[in-house]
Amino acid sequence: MTAYGRTESEWDLLVDAGREFLVERAKLGRPTSYTELNVTLARRTGCRVFDFERADERAAMGHLLGLIVVRDREIDPSDPPLMLSALVNYLAANDAGPGFYQLAKELGLLPPSASKDEKLAFWIKQVNLLQERHGRRPPDPA
Repeated sequence: MTAYGRTESEWDLLVDAGREFLVERAKLGRPTSYTELNVTLARRTGCRVFDFERADERAAMGHLLGLIVVRDREIDPSDPPLMLSALVNYLAANDAGPGFYQLAKELGLLPPSASKDEKLAFWIKQVNLLQERHGRRPPDPA
């Protein structure tokens, strides 16, 4: 099966590399941008970059982030459930994209009628919990 012009094996590669990169960012306590994620994925996987000038390619990146969230929740479930994609922001903004909030609603993590303030509070909590979960831990005393 292909989606957005990419094969299933390409999606698997992108999901694994994307999850790894976002976990690295969480450990550093730093978000990333769609642009940085795009370039990093191309470099690490050899896959073509997503062309953000095209609506279908922007949708494909959103699809990828949804796949990363699902994979991360399978590999490392948490309570409350976390969305690794919270770490991806628009380049000139300090917020997640609308797809993040839509997925949160679809997963039942955010009410369908969430206000702008509720969305922002949810996103901030997600980022903080991700950094806490993956954050640097002090070395174990020997």
